[in-house]
Amino acid sequence: MISSRSSIKSFKHSIPSPPQEPLPDIPVNQTVKAPLVDQTAKAPADQTAKAPADQTAKVPANQTANPQPAFTPEEIERLSRPKVLISGAGIGGLTLAILLQKGGIPYEVYERAKVIKPLGSAFVMGPGISSLLTQLGIYDEFVAIGKPQKIMKIYTEDLKLQFANDFSKIDRVGGSGYYSLSRADLYDLLWRQVNKDNIFLGKRVLSFSQNEEGVTLKCADNWSHHGDILVGADGAYSAVRQHLYKLLKADSKLPSRDDVTLPYSCVCLVGQTTVLSTDEFPALKAETCDANSVLGVENMCTFLTKVTSKQNDSFRSSEWGPEAAEAMAREVRDFKVPGGKDGQVLTMGDYIDRTPKDLIAKVMLEEIVFDTWHNGRVVLLGDGT
Repeated sequence: MISSRSSIKSFKHSIPSPPQEPLPDIPVNQTVKAPLVDQTAKAPADQTAKAPADQTAKVPANQTANPQPAFTPEEIERLSRPKVLISGAGIGGLTLAILLQKGGIPYEVYERAKVIKPLGSAFVMGPGISSLLTQLGIYDEFVAIGKPQKIMKIYTEDLKLQFANDFSKIDRVGGSGYYSLSRADLYDLLWRQVNKDNIFLGKRVLSFSQNEEGVTLKCADNWSHHGDILVGADGAYSAVRQHLYKLLKADSKLPSRDDVTLPYSCVCLVGQTTVLSTDEFPALKAETCDANSVLGVENMCTFLTKVTSKQNDSFRSSEWGPEAAEAMAREVRDFKVPGGKDGQVLTMGDYIDRTPKDLIAKVMLEEIVFDTWHNGRVVLLGDGT
């Protein structure tokens, strides 16, 4: 800093000062007035600022004076209404499809199954879902096919009531009550809302690729499908997620927590009976629906959940199918449940015997929430996350 100031100082001293003319003496009783008009600085007429003729702005030959938009009308339409590819026609996939349909956004749904079957058990849906159903335009029909649930009872294995949760006034707080309905009825309600021309069955997803132009889905039938966004709504063992993680792992971008085999600790036996007689099952006469939970001790069962090994991953490939469901049904058929006529004890066998075998399924309950649920043009939804 010292040397810099010295340099500046010596530089200033090296420049000679302009000659100073003596100021005129101004009498004390006189003021100096500046003329207002005739002494303002004016540029001579012949000295107005003009751009030389050879320096005027010129537009290159390959450009127009008024630049055109960077995108064509078709490209603008595509950007504002991207085509969405949905892998999986389950509850989540169909719900998303309805929302896109209502928004005028093009979509296509690719489902692995060749035939849609009414598998599953029952849903209990509360106030948190009512706003979504209203937005979908199906809330009134949902209420019509569902049955209000007012109470949930918890029993021990010997059918002694432990406690009960009363939901009868929940609508005053949440704006809507709890309703119970079969998964098949809910699925049918959603299925009737979507355009069937946009749903493709028998489409097993193998892989996908993405770039700046979009995303391409490749299926086992050697067909490829192109869109702008890919949504993996294909369940806990999502093929979209598995391929996404494979790509991220190859680039060392997959968190170690997500690089694991899907863990689980229990399986469920679910099904839907035929229409039951109200004489044999008098609880069906009530206008409301009661949910009963029986906590097993010796049988290690709760509802129809049986504890199994987390490490038994071979179960998924070797035991999955009707035979596995039938074997588990035999194991739990003597499990006692409430609801019999005149205090009569019912067992799970009473319900299993009234359920078609093709409507009984063995389902695993997975126990993980992945950190990575999107990348680029790909996003995961529902159990796939």
